[in-house]
Amino acid sequence: MIIEYVNEALKRARYEMIEDKEPFYGEVAGLKGVWATGKTLEGCRERLGEVLDGWIAVRLKKGLRIPFLGRSRN
Repeated sequence: MIIEYVNEALKRARYEMIEDKEPFYGEVAGLKGVWATGKTLEGCRERLGEVLDGWIAVRLKKGLRIPFLGRSRN
């Protein structure tokens, strides 16, 4: 179930180029604190998945709500 949530969130991720040594930036709108950078787009996406895993674990441990994402139309 968690993997489905992560996959759905990654489908909604938005990426952009920034001026940095790791120029790929990605975030998932609506999930505060879920962002990552990378030297490549794939590296950024992989890190974003790892950040999301940790974000979910912390929220569960603290008893915080995990926002419903629903299904994307893709």
